[in-house]
Amino acid sequence: MKYQHSKEESAEYLRRALPLMSGQNAAFHPVSYAVWYEYVAGMNTRLSETLGDLLARKGKLDEHDIVKLFECHVADVSDESASSFASGFQRILGEISQSTGVASQAAGVFNKTLLRMSQGDALRNPENFAQLLAGTQSMQASVATLNKRLESSQSEIETLRAEITRAREASLTDSLTGLANRRGFDQALADCLAHSRDTAPEGPCLLMCDIDHFKKINDTYGHVFGDKVIHAVASVIKQNIKGRDTAARYGGEEFVVLLPETSLQGAQTLAEQIRGAIERGRIKRGNQDETAARITLSLGIARHLPGESPTQFIERADRALYAAKQGGRNRVSLAAAGQG
Repeated sequence: MKYQHSKEESAEYLRRALPLMSGQNAAFHPVSYAVWYEYVAGMNTRLSETLGDLLARKGKLDEHDIVKLFECHVADVSDESASSFASGFQRILGEISQSTGVASQAAGVFNKTLLRMSQGDALRNPENFAQLLAGTQSMQASVATLNKRLESSQSEIETLRAEITRAREASLTDSLTGLANRRGFDQALADCLAHSRDTAPEGPCLLMCDIDHFKKINDTYGHVFGDKVIHAVASVIKQNIKGRDTAARYGGEEFVVLLPETSLQGAQTLAEQIRGAIERGRIKRGNQDETAARITLSLGIARHLPGESPTQFIERADRALYAAKQGGRNRVSLAAAGQG
């Protein structure tokens, strides 16, 4: 799930998130901000439901709750990235606090000046008018400094938010192929099934794909060439999907393609397109003119059934893939009749 809000929208979410953060028994840091940002933005259904249940039961969330929500429903980031975000966020909050303190001090001095001016004949003394003017100017300068710091802080928080987004996307992406990784696919599938009947009354379809005889390819040509084959297959899959479709490297030489708005017949057509493109392709070995033996792909297809869990859905597609392998490879197989 990507952050695609405008600057104005994200500023509004920031305004709404900060009071919620301050009302918990947890520190201010980027992990907490990411959780509350997605909550107030209404962009993460599972997070909102879990967080709402926790609030109803506990009233206030502690540090453990926030970290658990982030790990389960938002994303993983490296310790180095988290440390960098935390230091930047704490620095911004510290500077805001310092500017607010200066403005508060100036307001206190100004208030004392006004009280003194209101007593007796103080207003008849020209020196008191000068003090009043100086106090007014000092107050105005402090408020201006605070406003400037708040504007600057909003920009810096936007930068930190962008860095969190990049780290989050990296944690959901397979580095070799650029497709979603297993975690990214699991999130996409959960979100899809949560809203599947709204977008596709018949349920989404799933392709499970596996490169045929991949171990032999690795043993014959080496792992570097094997990686090249995986990357090439991923590119073909990526070129053939569109819209809300999600392609992922499921593990090793196995891929999955989630089709939220495609009929079973459409999924079969797409699978044949991908299979044919892989079969026709040839991959060169480095700078050599020699090409590898023909690369082929086997695919299994399943359509989601009402009430079916993500695990059951994946298992049926995997059984269809197994049938394609058993049937001779380089073919497409549908899940058993009456089972999607």
